[in-house]
Amino acid sequence: MQPLSVLSEEESEFRDLVRDFARAEIAPLVRRMDDEAKLDAALLRQLFAQGFMGIDIAEEYGGQGGSFFDSVLLIEELAVVDPSVSVCVDVQNTLVNNAIRHWGTPAQKRQWLPQLARDTVGSYALSEAGAGSDAFSLTTTATAAADGWVLNGQKLWITNAAEAGLFLVFATIDRSLGHRGIACFLVPRSAPGLTLGKKEDKLGIRASSTCELNLAGVTVTEADLLGEPGKGYKVAIETLNEGRIGIGAQMVGLAQGALNHALSHARERKQFGQAIGNFQGVQFALAECAVEIECARLLVYNAARLRDAGQDFVHQAAMAKYHASVIAENVASRAIEILGGVGFSRDYPVEKLYRDAKIGRIYEGTSNMQRIVIAKHLLR
Repeated sequence: MQPLSVLSEEESEFRDLVRDFARAEIAPLVRRMDDEAKLDAALLRQLFAQGFMGIDIAEEYGGQGGSFFDSVLLIEELAVVDPSVSVCVDVQNTLVNNAIRHWGTPAQKRQWLPQLARDTVGSYALSEAGAGSDAFSLTTTATAAADGWVLNGQKLWITNAAEAGLFLVFATIDRSLGHRGIACFLVPRSAPGLTLGKKEDKLGIRASSTCELNLAGVTVTEADLLGEPGKGYKVAIETLNEGRIGIGAQMVGLAQGALNHALSHARERKQFGQAIGNFQGVQFALAECAVEIECARLLVYNAARLRDAGQDFVHQAAMAKYHASVIAENVASRAIEILGGVGFSRDYPVEKLYRDAKIGRIYEGTSNMQRIVIAKHLLR
């Protein structure tokens, strides 16, 4: 395994490709997408055309055949420019694609992986009104029927829902078994009885769609069951552990983007006859931000390398997600202060990054949940 701070030549080239794409194709759209709270449709098609929506899907299914670490580099670099776009790609790669790759039957992989790599957005439908941190207190039910299952219930806070063509829906098949009575189903957008409800009007990552998902008598077959009946909790836990590394990468990228803007301003803004970057107080703030970002980046990279090596990575993923989400908020806040009054206005991008940062401490496991995972490992 390479030193954590070193990327291979191939990884560096891929990172640079993503960086160039983000600056050229995403940056001009960020303000409008945030204002309209909508992902640009043409940009979404470009994400597929670039192969970004199927990074570690095997080439035989039309994917890029890359590593999980490649997905992390992608998520990080996109987030430097727009965390909203980053999380769309993140959910696709670290949650949806991974779940099907790990748990899908050969037929399910043949059916869905080529679509997910080519033109179909995936969405991960776990959360409910009463099932957030207590993720398996699900009221959505799957009732056995002659030809499969019938799904009824409501999901909340479902990322990518507005664009999705496929939903991974978690439902209770036997309430008496608790979390061991949960199953996961592959439900296409076209399924009768599946409808979208309210689209959330969010503080940050506004271009990333977050909607209610309603299921009223949605019929699925046995062939749509992902994994075994009652193993839905394992599908959820294992994919979320990986997904937390992705969120960590998103927060590292966001923080780097905020620092980049602060550095540019510190070089250009003049007060008292010189650039503000010449003042020690500003230098100290910039230095602290850089150290925090590098620490978080190494935590994220370490967790991703461990995952790719087939080693235990769960508590490292929790550390990466926890620390990266904390520093993202801190760095974005400092960036606003370095920019001063203009940083507080919507004419400059650090205000948006500050809003985007808050969700990092909430979704895919709150900071308190990450602390619990870390502490349990320490006390084990």
